[in-house]
Amino acid sequence: MVKVSSGFGRHPFRMLLPAVPENVERAAGILRAGGVVAFPTETVYGLGALAFDPAAVARIFEIKRRPSFDPLIVHVLDGAMLAKVVAEVPPIAARLMNAFWPGALTLVLRKASLLPELVTSGLDTVAVRMPSHAVARALLERVNAPLAAPSANPFGSLSPTRAEHVAAMLGDRAGVVLDAGRSEYGIESTVLALEPHPALLRPGAIAVEAIESVVGPIERGASRGPVRAPGQLPVHYAPRTPLRVIEPASVPLAERSNSGVLGMRDAFEGYAAQRSLSRRGDLREAAACFFEALHELDALGLERIDAQPLPEEGLGLAMMDRLRRAVS
Repeated sequence: MVKVSSGFGRHPFRMLLPAVPENVERAAGILRAGGVVAFPTETVYGLGALAFDPAAVARIFEIKRRPSFDPLIVHVLDGAMLAKVVAEVPPIAARLMNAFWPGALTLVLRKASLLPELVTSGLDTVAVRMPSHAVARALLERVNAPLAAPSANPFGSLSPTRAEHVAAMLGDRAGVVLDAGRSEYGIESTVLALEPHPALLRPGAIAVEAIESVVGPIERGASRGPVRAPGQLPVHYAPRTPLRVIEPASVPLAERSNSGVLGMRDAFEGYAAQRSLSRRGDLREAAACFFEALHELDALGLERIDAQPLPEEGLGLAMMDRLRRAVS
């Protein structure tokens, strides 16, 4: 048993492995045998199992304590693997794939009939994406099969952008963890439904404006509708510490001494702890450290976290979506 030490304390693992080729092969063997593996993607760390192995997929739900009505994202390596998962690829989907795959865009498509219903929570559609992270792609290549992989955290908690976050939240329940450092984007994929028309189900690492440059205007209020994909529930992505979205400058000094603040670039007097997302006001830089900053504040035993509202454009839309779902 390997012990790892981080700012989150000491957490026992069966294995915490650097994501080098021999360890990727070892993880692939575990997956082929029906196990689960935590691995890095360009968005956040995922907890994966073979998508066509219902028992392995059930283990994901068990480890995360995830309700069965919340569907999973399926990760594929290429077009051949995609064809095993979806019934068809409409022309509009092909345009989006050409523009953004491999990458952080998840598309909701009609599922292949043999895909287990547990993966899709009984829906006739599946959320699918093609990751760009080299380790995720190497793992898919080694197993030569699609992977169902939600974020590697307990259901409803902050998403993990480092292997240490997986350790802090899942401990040895995660089994093997491939460690490749901090995720590039630091926020989950954008999820888009295509029928009956393009609709944003979850803002994420691909900005809505970029999608609209390819397919034209899309519906932006669909995330509040019935659950059709991961990340649509009203309470999600939450730290243990109570959080509110408020302009910190409006908070009386007397209320700041036992609280932390998450802001874009400004410094706020009187808070016990502060994390600034980007001194330059750069939304891409802010998104990359968004969950990491929340993890750090959550570990300090504060009474509350005050989160400054962020611009609701580009990646700011995704971060504000996460903050609203984390309010407690």
